[in-house]
Amino acid sequence: MVVCGDDGLAHRLAAELRGVYGEQVTLVVPPAARRSQPPTVGRARASALLDRVSAAVTRAAGNGDAGAGRTTEPGGAERVVEAGELTEAVLAEAGVDRAAALALVYDDDETNIRAALTARRLNPRLRLVLRLYNRRLGQHIEALLDQASALAAGGPGGPGADGAATGLDGLDASTTVLSDADTAAPALAATAVAGTSKVVQTDGLMLRAVERQPPGPGQVADPGLCTLALLSATTNDPAGADGSEGSGAQGPQLLPDEDEVARATGRGTIALEAVSYSGPALPAGRTGLPFASLLSRRLRWSFIGLVGCVVALAVASMAVTGEHPLHATYLTLLDLFAINDPAVGQPFGRQLLQLLSGLIGLLLLPVLLAAVLEALGTFRSGSAVRRPPRGLSGHVVLLGLGKIGTRVMTRLRELHIPVVCVESDPEARGLATARRLRVPVVLGDVTQEGVLEAAKIHRASALLALTSIDTTNLEASLYARSVRPDLRVVLRLYDDDFATAVYRTLRAAHPHALTRSRSVSHLAAPAFAGAMMGRQILGAIPVERRVLLFAAVRVGSHPQLAGRTVGEAFRAGAWRVLALDTAAPDEDGDGDDPAASGPDDSPDTDRTAGRPGRSGPSGLVWDLPATYVLRPEDRVVLAATRRGLAELLGRRYRRRTTSQARPS
Repeated sequence: MVVCGDDGLAHRLAAELRGVYGEQVTLVVPPAARRSQPPTVGRARASALLDRVSAAVTRAAGNGDAGAGRTTEPGGAERVVEAGELTEAVLAEAGVDRAAALALVYDDDETNIRAALTARRLNPRLRLVLRLYNRRLGQHIEALLDQASALAAGGPGGPGADGAATGLDGLDASTTVLSDADTAAPALAATAVAGTSKVVQTDGLMLRAVERQPPGPGQVADPGLCTLALLSATTNDPAGADGSEGSGAQGPQLLPDEDEVARATGRGTIALEAVSYSGPALPAGRTGLPFASLLSRRLRWSFIGLVGCVVALAVASMAVTGEHPLHATYLTLLDLFAINDPAVGQPFGRQLLQLLSGLIGLLLLPVLLAAVLEALGTFRSGSAVRRPPRGLSGHVVLLGLGKIGTRVMTRLRELHIPVVCVESDPEARGLATARRLRVPVVLGDVTQEGVLEAAKIHRASALLALTSIDTTNLEASLYARSVRPDLRVVLRLYDDDFATAVYRTLRAAHPHALTRSRSVSHLAAPAFAGAMMGRQILGAIPVERRVLLFAAVRVGSHPQLAGRTVGEAFRAGAWRVLALDTAAPDEDGDGDDPAASGPDDSPDTDRTAGRPGRSGPSGLVWDLPATYVLRPEDRVVLAATRRGLAELLGRRYRRRTTSQARPS
């Protein structure tokens, strides 16, 4: 496996491939002096120090060409190549021509695309995983690279002409385009909104997992469609940290069986609650201005008061003069606009009403002038970012409109959650999206006094600190907690040790408020690693500091699944079959009868969504009976742990690539 990148995602992805899947990894990174790493607080990371020491030793010992890259091999499981630019020579030195998969996770889309085109030319059978922020461009690039691979492999004399080069399920030359922002945004948005909902959404398919509180004595937690995880036994401890893989039996348990769920008294659960199909993407927003935004609340109340006065004067005029209601209203309006004849020689009541009407007319003039000026100002600022409206409350304050912040803001808008953004850079990439979606934005440094107040933090329900600077996120969170001790806070922190310390301190200081710390690279790395193993990773959800993956696989490629029932194929703590794709074409070409497994084994394939055991619009059958026999031609959606997916995919794949790599 070859991983190329310039930030923390590359290092975390390489560690994921080595530690979980047991793969040999070549890591291509810029020289240490040019490496982009988010700033942290406190002591420097040991990995950063190791990088600097390794780079210094390499520069002292090596005389190689800088354009071709410098190579070190700490240990034997990872090979590091330092290169200023990802040229064809660097890719060749990294072994792309004989590699099984290549991940391009640079922060710049153009760098990843250029390297992907070069790598596809060097090795048409190479599995590519690209990190691209632009979704539409990613779809085109994915189709282009797959087409180039198919032409190169199937052409005369091509490497795949005899069919021997076909890999796992024909996916060896597949191209997968992922975005760390898209992978992490649903988890960040859900944590800020409810603190319990975890969402996986891809290609219109949405899986919603809900965190359920521990049941009372003698009660059993609602498993929903199925129980995906058991939370740590110390979840409710204010001083306790999020559980991880090293927490032992007291930590979170992924994919437990029914006996484990029954024995887990006093522990919360994460259950798959709903599976649905979302509609089209969020519309571009209204181009016109809503009427309510033309006038402020004070002006609207002023107009309502004036209308009430006019109605009262018309009723009084009708009572005094005995005129018809329409005629009395007409006379009142004439008096209001000072265009009626003076009421000389008329009864005293009529004269008094005329004076009152004139006075109200004088009050009407400044209100009309203020309305005109405010409407003009609203039209002038229609192309600018909105300010937080008056009286806003219960909203989410989002700090930072970079790649991650923009995706989270869009996700919150899709969920119809009010959000106010704070951004210090007037040229940030997310401002155009905020303007299009009519999201209020406060421009200013969040560490300066008055900026969070302008975002109405004192009336907010949650704070999402998603800037790339740990100190900024921490400072904003501490200040927000001083204003609202019960505020729900989610921080984006890069350093794991520092994040754990911050989490414990905030929970101990504010035990009744929800605090979460999340790392984008930690959320995204499992999905990128799974894609490099050759399967379509639908998404991932965080379970404290562990990750649960959702993947779509072909049953015939896995002896652990083929020929077994859904109940027999389930392995606690490793993987669990969730759904069957009945719309998948039969690629085996064996002409098996769909009813070969028996009429009682096949799930109901009625396309009526929303009922257990029935498929939705795309042919996915959920809530499969435990007695259904998985056939080799079936394609299923499963939930898996990282090590479970490694056992299901990685070990078998490594043996195949090893045998293919032997010289003939």
